[in-house]
Amino acid sequence: MRKQIIVIGSGFGGLGAAIRLAAKGYDVEIFEKRDKPGGRGYQYEVNGFKFDGGPTVITAPYMFDELFEGTGKKREDYFSLVPLDPFYRIFDHHGNHFDYFHHLDDFLKEIERINPKDVKGYQKFDRHTRKIFELFHPYTDKPFYKLNDMMKIVPDVMRLQAFAGAYLFAARYIRDPFLRRVFSFHPLLICGNPFDTPAIFTLIVQFEREWGVHYGLGGTGAVVRGLAKLFEELGGIIHYNMEVKEIIIEKGRAAGVRLDDGSDHYADRVVCNGDVAFAYRHLIPEQYRKKYTNLHIDHMRYSMSLFVWYFGTKKRYLDSPLRHHNIIFTKNYRKLLSNIFNKHILSDDFSLYLHMPSITDPTIAPEGCESFYVLSPVPILDSGTDWEVMEPIYRDKIAQFLEENYLPDLRANLIAEHSIDPLHFQNTLNSYKGAAFSVKPSLLQSGYFRPHNKSEDFNDLYFVGAGVHPGAGVPAVLSSGKIVAQDIITEDA
Repeated sequence: MRKQIIVIGSGFGGLGAAIRLAAKGYDVEIFEKRDKPGGRGYQYEVNGFKFDGGPTVITAPYMFDELFEGTGKKREDYFSLVPLDPFYRIFDHHGNHFDYFHHLDDFLKEIERINPKDVKGYQKFDRHTRKIFELFHPYTDKPFYKLNDMMKIVPDVMRLQAFAGAYLFAARYIRDPFLRRVFSFHPLLICGNPFDTPAIFTLIVQFEREWGVHYGLGGTGAVVRGLAKLFEELGGIIHYNMEVKEIIIEKGRAAGVRLDDGSDHYADRVVCNGDVAFAYRHLIPEQYRKKYTNLHIDHMRYSMSLFVWYFGTKKRYLDSPLRHHNIIFTKNYRKLLSNIFNKHILSDDFSLYLHMPSITDPTIAPEGCESFYVLSPVPILDSGTDWEVMEPIYRDKIAQFLEENYLPDLRANLIAEHSIDPLHFQNTLNSYKGAAFSVKPSLLQSGYFRPHNKSEDFNDLYFVGAGVHPGAGVPAVLSSGKIVAQDIITEDA
């Protein structure tokens, strides 16, 4: 009899693990709370616009190719990835920009345009981050279940000074204040603070340099649909509109799940793609938990949250200075991030990520229209902000800023919009404290010290997603699915 696997949630980690297990002959069922797959990669459809709910920066396409090849299929038969160049256009608070190109020669010309004295410094920075990448990239798809696994890499972390904050690390090589921000912003992509997230995470820089930044035609939603289609072709089943209310624990093991309709579903293994802190805190009674007590969960440090405004306009903005991915820095950048991460204060100021996918893919907007997504980092719900009151106020501030600086007559041309805030992350995505990417990346919350892919408290319970090793971001989340699938397959061999 084939062994049965239940997967909670259909984000990238859950789908990745489910596909690998189904390809090896397991009976796999996914229980998804929402009406279609994706988790944070959910796609909204409003007035003919398609808005990607979550991750829009896709790196390491080889990981998708590897996933499909393991089933005898070709990724390009399910969805298309197109490379972007520049990866990002990054603006300072004066509106000056830096194009983050793929090819090194183009990249160095951009540095020379901003500050010629930083060209040599960047070349040293690039060589240093390359060493970090070469040493630590192989660990991103390996589990860290023993302290000794972590201790093996400590000498290299120390030798390469990969423990320093990413901004300070970049500042050792770069003089220009704007370029220092440009070369250290990447922790924000995984909801970390560049001023204290360790430089080991600069390996993201080399992920991009190695494989580029890509866009899935049709949006991230098309990528998710392709993964779901593959899973179902392998015999997997996805149950939509079915929320898991409890992980059933029997004799120290995860025996199945209990749904919000009261029904129980049993399996040989449970793989949770839900937020790890929320799952321990709310899906498993505390009486069964030894390590992840409520106190332990409350004292972990969490990532920032997000306010995201999706909007469509009845005119194109092809004559604007914007590109596909845009990052806009505030003048008080360091203070803003301190308020978000350390003080949990909602600032009057903001830095923004502005996504303009219709410049690459007009099919995700009605003809003659433009599609946007603007993201503002905000503190988690510990800030005490009443988002039911603040949401329209914050949205209007961002709209006014964009209209005055990048998108003339924006508000007069709006024909579609939707927004999400920390309450959405808490109530819809079941993210503890509304943290957008779960547990914050830090030295003491990485590798062995991060929640494990295999539960420390219960047999037959596994976790994938941003809150567990190796962390947040599409490549890392896919790696978590690979780790869990390999664990289960190896144990049953």
